[in-house]
Amino acid sequence: MNLRQLPALNALRVFEAAARHESFSRAADELFVTHGAVSHQIRALEDELGTPLFLREGKRVRLTDVGCRYAKDVRAALISLADATREVREGQRARRLVVSSVSSFSARWITPRIGRFIERYPQIDLELLSTNVLTDFTRDDVDVGIRFGTGPYSDLHVEALLDEVSFPVCAPTFNGGALPKTPAELAACPRLLRSDDQMWRPWFQAAGLAGVPEPRRGVLYQDSSNLLQATIDGQGIAMVRRSIASHELTTGRLVRLFEIDAPSASSYWFVCPPPLLASARVQAFRAWLMEEVASYRAQITARP
Repeated sequence: MNLRQLPALNALRVFEAAARHESFSRAADELFVTHGAVSHQIRALEDELGTPLFLREGKRVRLTDVGCRYAKDVRAALISLADATREVREGQRARRLVVSSVSSFSARWITPRIGRFIERYPQIDLELLSTNVLTDFTRDDVDVGIRFGTGPYSDLHVEALLDEVSFPVCAPTFNGGALPKTPAELAACPRLLRSDDQMWRPWFQAAGLAGVPEPRRGVLYQDSSNLLQATIDGQGIAMVRRSIASHELTTGRLVRLFEIDAPSASSYWFVCPPPLLASARVQAFRAWLMEEVASYRAQITARP
């Protein structure tokens, strides 16, 4: 049969719903269209086929014998088409890996390294979600999360990735290259701020200067990437987490001031729903991520 002679798929969907309900109104409700649209589609289909499919009895309709036989065949064909479509979609989803991460970590730690994952696993379609909203795996279409917090996280597979410390950084050209020589000098320097962090006081305490307060004035940055860019541009000195600044320190766009760390109560964690852990795409990402973490740890051990 010439497939171009088939009725329009939309008309067949409308007919199948109307035949199943034996009601144009209920079919219209199911398909989110008007009663008139269903009636028009059915009438056009009957004209195309050259035979009535429904008997109209006032406001009620019922299938003719031809309509009843045709409805069974159409329903079987649509079910077969739906099954084939589902199999294709499931195959596509098996190749798609959705990873949710804190925005700053995604931009500053994952992105500079992710090319190696893409080269190794070209068959995986990776989607990186950069968000500071905690992923709800029961609701969100996410395979893996990288969380920054104190852990643990119930009902999830959880593995520790990285501990974190903070320290001050600035551009090498800050203040004309005349950088502070002692921690005490930092108190008088322009210090850049994160709106949701209290990171300066713990560092000064670690440096033996417990009386230095948090800065009270200046621009508040919601996003660590914007904070780092302002620091690179020489606008001041920022207190940053090591993982967020590592790429800029390696490239020389930023320099670290003093070998003093302020420890963080929060760490980075690899999390995913237990049923997804065994999937090939999650196993591939986990293996790559653990390799990158091991390499990063070796680098910071060799080069503080």
